[in-house]
Parts: sequence; structure tokens; C-alpha cells
Amino acid sequence: MRIGIDLGGTKVEAIALGDDGATLSRRRVATPRGDYEATLAAISDLVQTIEDELDMRASVGVATPGAISPESGLLKNSNSHWLIAKPLIEDLEARLERPVRIANDADCFALSEAVDGAGAGAYSVFGVILGTGVGGGVVIDGRLLQGPNAIAGEWGHNPLPWPSDDERPGPPCYCGLEGCIETFLSGPALARDHAAMAGGDMRGEEIVVAAAAGDAACGETLARFERRLAKALASVINLIDPEIIVLGGGLSNIARLYTNLPGLWGEYVFSNHVRTRLAAARHGDSSGVRGAAWLWPLQ
Repeated sequence: MRIGIDLGGTKVEAIALGDDGATLSRRRVATPRGDYEATLAAISDLVQTIEDELDMRASVGVATPGAISPESGLLKNSNSHWLIAKPLIEDLEARLERPVRIANDADCFALSEAVDGAGAGAYSVFGVILGTGVGGGVVIDGRLLQGPNAIAGEWGHNPLPWPSDDERPGPPCYCGLEGCIETFLSGPALARDHAAMAGGDMRGEEIVVAAAAGDAACGETLARFERRLAKALASVINLIDPEIIVLGGGLSNIARLYTNLPGLWGEYVFSNHVRTRLAAARHGDSSGVRGAAWLWPLQ
């Protein structure tokens, strides 16, 4: 049995999976925001509760916002500020009295979809998060690629490729640079782009609904979004040539992406034919917690 923990900003969710991927138990509690020790206790209590319920001891994997620094062993790049610069692995291993594996939430999403999701059976999978932020993860032959800097798949902080004149230098990004892919393709970026070009104050989901109903300005906003996403994904295809790209996050629910993007990215991919498949996540919002469990693969 393997237990996955999704350490989110509002909830801590735990799932127990059997070797066949079947869900054996699932629990969640509110995240103790701002309290590191209480966060450790919440994770430990969830693991203990599930193990008592099923009368089995499990491996434990954790999906976190941010990543463990290979240099210091401390958590970095987390929007859950109370976790930053904390020895999360060390402290959890001490509480749980076993090894613990940790990866960021986008990596866990990609791993889940590669193991038994939309990318099951593919040798190479690129998992994409299009939500409040933009993230990604790379899985090769069933194994998560993290890299010596623990940033593999962080395409959201590359610059938007092949920008038009009106896309340069691009919006400022919280990372300190300008024109990052995240500043064009996140949910807030979609709303900001629409406001700048058409006026008004519409959320991303409202823009999608209005475009489907025939609103011309909203349709143009989505067309710009699709063109930018096609260029950004083409740069990934040119670099790692994945068999499949799996989309997750709130904006992955835009149905027209799966029809339109393959017709757009060919202009930018360095090949006369693009065989890369595009698919929506099979496990949806559950991919993060499932991927955390799969950080301990089948032997």
C-alpha cells in the first residue's frame, strides 16, 4: 500500500492506493495555514488514521507547492510561505519513522497521469498545469524527471516563444523577470489580457462561456490564448518530443483546446508532421494526490 499526501494551501488530502491503483481510503483536513508544526501534525495524523483503518503500513509520498532544494534540503519556491526554508522531508521522516518522498504538485500531476491516467502506456509524458499558475512535469518510462536543480518541467518560467511585437517585453512575473509563459497562460493572465484588449472585468470561466455563446471579443481572447499556448507547447515538443501532453488545472476544461491546438502548433514544431497527442487529465483534481502516492513506484 502507498499513501499520497497533497499539501495544498487550503486542504491537506490523503489517499491510499493499492498496487493496482484502486483507492483504498481517502481523507482530507483543512490546512493549518501559517503553522508549520501543525502542518506536520496534520500529515502525520492522516497517515496514522489511514494505516489504523486499513491495518497496513504504507510508503508515503507528498505533493507540495514548491520543491526541495538539492543544495540545502529545504523547501523553496512555495506559495505556502510557512513552508519555505523548512526541512520538510527530514521532519516528516522523523515523525513518520520511515523514508518520505516529496515532489512539487505539477510533477505529481504528471506522474499520476503517466502511471494510470491519460498518458498510461506512453514512454514520455509532459504534464501541464494551467491554473492560478503554470507548471509542468516530465515523466520518462514511468519515472519522474526532476533534475539536479529540481526544476525539470518548469516551462512556466521560460519566456513566451516567438512573441509578437505587442507581446514584448511581456507582463512582469513574480519571479522577477518579464514575459514568462505563466504571465500569458495562467487563469489570471487570461482575465488580464481580456481586460486590456476588450475592457471589463471577467473571470476566465466567464470568458469561455461568453465565447461559446458567440461573444466576438471573448472569442478573440481565447484565440490569442490558444496561439500562445500552441507556441509554448511547440517549444516543449521541440525540446523533449513527448508522446503525449496532458493538460490539467482549471483552464484545461476549455474543450476547444483539444481541437484547436494540434492545428496551431505545427507551425512552430521543427518537423513536417506532429505525432504528439494532446489529452485532458483522466484523474482531474485527484492527480496531485495520486501522483504523490506513485512517487514510490511498483518494484
